[in-house]
Amino acid sequence: MPPGHATGGTGPARSRERFLQGEPVEAGVRTSILSSWQRSRSLGLSPDQADLPFRDDFDRDARIVHAAVPVLDRLQARFAGSKMNISVADASGTVLLRRFGEASLARSLPAFQRVPGFVFAERVAGTNGIGLALAERQLIRVHGAEHFAERSQRSACRALPVRDPLSGRIEGVLCFGYPRSAEDPKLAITIRKAAQAIERRLLGQSSARERALLRAYLDTGAAASVGLHHTIGVDELALELHPRDRAVLTEKAAELISRGQRAAAVVSLFDGRRVTLVSRPMRSGSGVEGVAIEAVLPGPAPREPLAVPTQVDVPPGFSGHLAVVTAVRPPRFVPATAAPGRLPVATLSRHLPDISYGRFGTVGRGGVADDHPDAPPRTRGLVMVGEPRVGTYALAARRRLELLTEASARIGTTLDVRRTAQELAETAVPRLADFVTIDLPEAVLRGEESVDPRTDLHRTVVHGIRDDLPFSPVGKQVDFGPTTPQIRCLTTGQAVLEPDLKAAAGWLAQDPEHTERLLTQVHSLIAVPLVARGVILGIASFYRAQDPAPFGDDDRSLGLELATRAALSIDNARRYTRERTMVLTLQRSLLPHDLPDQDAVEIAHRYLPAESDVGGDWYDVIPLSGTRIGLFVGDVVGHGMLSAATMGQLRTAARSFAELDFPPDEVLTHLDNLVGRLDREEPAAGAGVIGATCLYAIYDPTSQQCTMARAGHPPPALVLPDGTVTFPDLPAGPPLGLGGLPFEAAEIHLPEGSRLLLYTDGLIEDRHRDVDVVLEQLRGALAHPEHTPEQTCQAVLETVAPAHPCDDIALLVARTHALDPQRIAAWDLPADPARVSEVRAAALRQLADWGLDEAAFAAELMLSELVTNAIRHGAGPIRVRLVHGRTLICEVSDASNTAPHLRRAASTDEGGRGLFLVAQLAQSWGTRYLTEGKVIWAECGLDAA
Repeated sequence: MPPGHATGGTGPARSRERFLQGEPVEAGVRTSILSSWQRSRSLGLSPDQADLPFRDDFDRDARIVHAAVPVLDRLQARFAGSKMNISVADASGTVLLRRFGEASLARSLPAFQRVPGFVFAERVAGTNGIGLALAERQLIRVHGAEHFAERSQRSACRALPVRDPLSGRIEGVLCFGYPRSAEDPKLAITIRKAAQAIERRLLGQSSARERALLRAYLDTGAAASVGLHHTIGVDELALELHPRDRAVLTEKAAELISRGQRAAAVVSLFDGRRVTLVSRPMRSGSGVEGVAIEAVLPGPAPREPLAVPTQVDVPPGFSGHLAVVTAVRPPRFVPATAAPGRLPVATLSRHLPDISYGRFGTVGRGGVADDHPDAPPRTRGLVMVGEPRVGTYALAARRRLELLTEASARIGTTLDVRRTAQELAETAVPRLADFVTIDLPEAVLRGEESVDPRTDLHRTVVHGIRDDLPFSPVGKQVDFGPTTPQIRCLTTGQAVLEPDLKAAAGWLAQDPEHTERLLTQVHSLIAVPLVARGVILGIASFYRAQDPAPFGDDDRSLGLELATRAALSIDNARRYTRERTMVLTLQRSLLPHDLPDQDAVEIAHRYLPAESDVGGDWYDVIPLSGTRIGLFVGDVVGHGMLSAATMGQLRTAARSFAELDFPPDEVLTHLDNLVGRLDREEPAAGAGVIGATCLYAIYDPTSQQCTMARAGHPPPALVLPDGTVTFPDLPAGPPLGLGGLPFEAAEIHLPEGSRLLLYTDGLIEDRHRDVDVVLEQLRGALAHPEHTPEQTCQAVLETVAPAHPCDDIALLVARTHALDPQRIAAWDLPADPARVSEVRAAALRQLADWGLDEAAFAAELMLSELVTNAIRHGAGPIRVRLVHGRTLICEVSDASNTAPHLRRAASTDEGGRGLFLVAQLAQSWGTRYLTEGKVIWAECGLDAA
């Protein structure tokens, strides 16, 4: 087998041999060639096959034959003396014309290939220029061993589809065949110019038919009516009409032509006037059938509101009364002649004879001329003439543009990947397709980029005019074979059109069971890759079922345009999903994972991120000294990564300030300073002023008192044990970050079993709801004293939270407990060192009563040191308290604000070891300041005592 030549200088002969032997082939072979090889093999073709089908029933008088003959004659003269052979085939691959640079070249071919009629479609001939150009619908080059058949190994070819400029349909294929050694890049330019020349001649044929229709219109006597009524062309109307009105008339005229029957349409112009357009079927002397559109312009009459759209259809050939169509002015207009590469429906005023035009008058009641003898004469004139199919193409082009305009408004209304894909399907059905399936990789649904979309596709959308077709269900992984249109479109990055699914071998081999059932319903397919910014996002498959006409190239272009627009929206949604996931992950990582074990309150909590973006809401539960508990809820202004990061900083700082045993108002003061500093230090963030709101509450189970302060935050809800719900009127305080303004704390008594609800404003604030109404709903949801904190959280979210929250919601529910007074022991004593022994003895007796003899030694030493320090360095009165909770807590309070300091005494020092000894014996220790004085406390773990 002689070596061939492919792109990049590599020889495909070895690759072809490996392919035929069933080995995997990817490198060194162009995608279009490999796909064609795979289709040829799936069709059961043999590379040794020598014969090709021959047809003698082809149309020798086809339009493309008349258009191509002069062009092929010029090409034959240009390539005279060379080994070039030039062919023109029809849209089915049947060769209609053939020319040779050397006459002797024809003798080297089999006899049946010397004359027109043999078929080079890919399904019968394998990979070749004509067949592949029809399959790929673009310029194709096949060289040497890239051919599937052995007989073509020594040759090369270039082939290009030839399209009808009016409809965009492929009328045939122009193919250059030449020896493999005669490859020349300039042939691509030559074949493009030749194909364009054939297409211009096809266009000329259509223009000639339209000119024939115009002559037929004038010959029927319409021009003779000039003596009775003025004749007006659309260009003359433009002198009197606004461009929008002329566009409306042109649009309606094209629609009447496309219907191909006798009818009338009343067109309302933008200034309130009305024009009656009349369509008149006609036939030229040469047999060309068409429609002439005339405008009837009656005299003045008062303006009237537009009528409700009505339509009366008239059967073709009806010669009686006109069918009247009342045309309501459209809200927008896309010109019917705006489709690129299309011949506009003929506006023929330039063909009219030299006529004296009359003034354009207003239109009478109902758009019909008044028969009153004093009524002004009607003005009647030619607006447009053309063939019904031309009007059909123009309407189809306009509707395609309208669909694209509609798609711009309908696709991408949310930043949800699945919803955006669903919007693409809903836009395409039924305007373009009857059924749409969209397959996306699981990674894209998560907001990531797929490593290999071909192996990670999941059915994301199934949408159509019915629900009973056996498409793979949503959520199922879809595995497409290498020859399927879907994989081909992913590989090439281009839309793949399969006009006839019954002949699509790769599609048929994908899933025989479902395919057989689908073929009873669908018959045509367009597979389009969803690609945006170089990222492959998935596949959209458009199926046609009801419309008997298969998809064409215009449909493929429309599907590709829709998919391209949707892919950008899907990619935006994917990127947003990725960023939202990152922010949400950061947000959740900064929130507490496990709440601490404590006996003061029973806790339940919820965090619900906003649908649109993640904010900076947070909550925290902090154990404090003396069995107290600190409860935080806060909300950082804004959304996104900056808010989440700021929230993390605030939560860490708030916990640190709380663990220093500062009261709530002082904690808020420190946080206010921190937020102001962050705002000053990060002006380049570009996200506006950094701010936050916060509420901090400290509950003491030994006294059942709760001290709270808030900084611009909503007040809490308090549920008493009897079910009474109140919203304590706490001093509001400014939001964090304003600086310079004080915060105030309030103290509330909470009976045992009370529930305290702390929340962020996302729970109650919504632009569609009144806050007072929401607070009443919250009151109703909380008025159930039998509910546990978990049940309370769930009831609040189900009853009060908005269905689609636009802001984060943080929720914290705490049910209070009281510490048994029998577990608390306290003694007051003067500042007398002689009383220290009495306190030690009383404490030992109390520990014995509690059964904590093992902790007595450590507790006695700690109390001795703490009481001695208070007597020496503090001020009376002095109070000693023991609290038996999860740990044994020893507290000594005095009236001095002097802070104790831990230091390591030198070996020669006589003192200074008291606090060091306490720190070694205690599990933890510290100081908290009161309004007057301080408390030094130490905790001793009972399990290690």
